[in-house]
Amino acid sequence: MNAKPLHVVFGAGQIGPRLARQLLAKGCAVRVVRRGSAAPPEGAELRSGDATDPAFAAEAATGAAAIYHVMNPGEYSVKAWGELCPKYMDAMIAAASRSGARLVTLDNLYMHGRGGTMPMNESTPVAPISPKGEIRAREAAKLFAAHERGDVRAVSGRASDFYGPGGVGTHFGEMLWKRVLAGQSAQVLVNPDIVHSFHYTEDVAAGLAALGTGPDDATGRWWMLPVGPALTPRQMIAEFGRALGRDVPTEQMPGWLLGLASLFVPLLRELKEMGYQWEQPFVADDSAFRAKFGVAPTTVADGARATVEWAKAAFGTR
Repeated sequence: MNAKPLHVVFGAGQIGPRLARQLLAKGCAVRVVRRGSAAPPEGAELRSGDATDPAFAAEAATGAAAIYHVMNPGEYSVKAWGELCPKYMDAMIAAASRSGARLVTLDNLYMHGRGGTMPMNESTPVAPISPKGEIRAREAAKLFAAHERGDVRAVSGRASDFYGPGGVGTHFGEMLWKRVLAGQSAQVLVNPDIVHSFHYTEDVAAGLAALGTGPDDATGRWWMLPVGPALTPRQMIAEFGRALGRDVPTEQMPGWLLGLASLFVPLLRELKEMGYQWEQPFVADDSAFRAKFGVAPTTVADGARATVEWAKAAFGTR
C-alpha cells in the first residue's frame, strides 16, 4: 500500500489550519510548520521553527509532494513586509526546489492596484500603486521567474479581503464583533456602501487545496480563488444580522475619530495606503477557477452563519 502524499503547510494563521483540515479530508498526510508550538489540527503533525531560515524550511519540507506558503508577517506594515516577505519567498522556493515539491502560494490583490476594468481576473495587469502592492508584485515575479527557470513547479491563488471563521485580522474581526455581540452597531473603517469582493476563509483554504492536489497543467500561473457575489460592507453586515436574528445597524467610523485613533494605533496608519480599494467597486471574478477545478464558493448566508458562530465563540461574553 502506498504511503499518503505529504503536504506541508507553512503558516498557521487565518488560513493554515483550515487548509490543513481540507488536505486531511482529501487523504493527504499533513505537516503544519509554524513559529509557535500550538497544536495543529487533529491528524496533522507539527514542526516548530523559523521559516525565514532556509535550512530549517528545507528540513521541514523534506519528503513533501506539495508545499503551501500561507505566511504573513505578524505586523501589518511596509517595514515588516519589506523585510520578511522576501525571506519567506526565498526560503519556500529553495525548499520546494530541494524536495521537488509543488509550491502553492497564497497572495492578495494589492499588486493589481485599482484593477482597471472590473471585475478583476487572471488577465488583470500587475500595476501596484502602494508600497505593499509593490512588495507583493516583486515576490510574485520572483516566484514565477523560478518556475520559468525550472527551479520549482509553482502556482498561486489570490484573494481579496477575507471574512469568515478565523478572520481576526479582517474588516469583520474583533473590533466589529465585540460591538455587535454587545448589542451595538457594527462600526467599519471604510465606506460601507462600496461594492467589494470578500473571500470566505474556508473557500480560500479549499481553493489552495485544489491547487496543491490538482493537475500539473494548473501550475505556472495564478488563479483567482473561489469567491461569492460582491457585496457592500453594509450588505455583508446585514447577512450577519440575519444569522443573529436581529437587525445590526452599520456606521462608518468618523474621519476625525479615525485620524485620532491612528495616532495611537499603527495598524490604522498602515491601512491608509489601501484606501483606494474603497473609492470604487473592487470586484473579483473566479470563473476560470470554477471551470478548471469545479470548486464553487460557499453561499453568503452559510458563510455568515458560520462566521457568527465563530465570532460568538471567539469574542462573545464568557
